[in-house]
Amino acid sequence: MPQEAPTPSARQTELLEAAYRYALTHGLADLSLRPLAEAIGSSPRVLLFLFESKDGLLRALLARARADELALLERARQPERPAGLAPAVERIWTWLAAKEHRPLLRLWAEAYTRSLVQPDGAWAGFARATVEDWLGVLAGFQPPSERDSEDGAIRRTLALAVLRGALLDLLATDDEKRLTEAVEHQLALLHAGSTGG
Repeated sequence: MPQEAPTPSARQTELLEAAYRYALTHGLADLSLRPLAEAIGSSPRVLLFLFESKDGLLRALLARARADELALLERARQPERPAGLAPAVERIWTWLAAKEHRPLLRLWAEAYTRSLVQPDGAWAGFARATVEDWLGVLAGFQPPSERDSEDGAIRRTLALAVLRGALLDLLATDDEKRLTEAVEHQLALLHAGSTGG
């Protein structure tokens, strides 16, 4: 029987939140314990004690970013709004395109890329897990008859491909108008497909 992870101490939680805010500004690629510790009012020794290693800290930061991303994606669920994949993609894109979410999304893009080129260590499985996360969120917007069909899986995969591609382009260019128009064009096709047109 697997052991449950120990509950983090208040100090560990406090330092993780501070390190997460630091990572949102500075990224994770060249994360060095000494400048991080200095910026958040700790020491490398304390961070290593609390997180066991630099990789342990990176894994905790990636889990924290993933939780933040999922929580924000889940906010697209609005019971008073129409259900279905096309309205969900529209709401999710509006959230992704918002300037205030860029730091989190840049961090996500960095971690996603690292997970592809460094599949071991702290980054292991991050890219695959976020694909599954997003597909799960999109599936939650589909009516059961669509969600459980082969066509439903294809439609949410296409929706994810459009959202991810547009997001990466947005992070690279900041051309929100062009990308929103492209997403809206794809949404029209997605909506037509759902009505059998």
